[in-house]
Amino acid sequence: MQAFNDAGADVKSIQDVLDMGIYLTTAVKCGKTAYGIKSGTIEECSKILEKELALFSNVKVFMLMGDVAIKAINYIARRAGEGRVIPAGSTYKIRGQEYYFRGRRAFPSYLQAGPSFFIEKSKRRMIAEDIREAMELAS
Repeated sequence: MQAFNDAGADVKSIQDVLDMGIYLTTAVKCGKTAYGIKSGTIEECSKILEKELALFSNVKVFMLMGDVAIKAINYIARRAGEGRVIPAGSTYKIRGQEYYFRGRRAFPSYLQAGPSFFIEKSKRRMIAEDIREAMELAS
């Protein structure tokens, strides 16, 4: 909720986010077996995400929060013969540019979870900027 409030949205619950027409989901639908997630797991589990995304034909914007979400979307696009949506690289270098996934704007950003969200103020500011821009495009 804090990331959305930082972006200027007055939300107090996940229901407030849903009422804005925003759907949140995880990129990997398979259980984690270790701290990190291996690329093969992201690739295999992105098939489930692909089916889920197909249920939402009226999506205007995709927020890709973190490297795992970026990789998952790239796997989905490659399977469809579309090529890489988001180039490889550090998030701070690739964010702020225009990318498209299936004709809709895709925003690579930082993961908005974990203790670092409240510690790393620059990442928190960038997340808010990305969410704000995405909400403006979607409205």
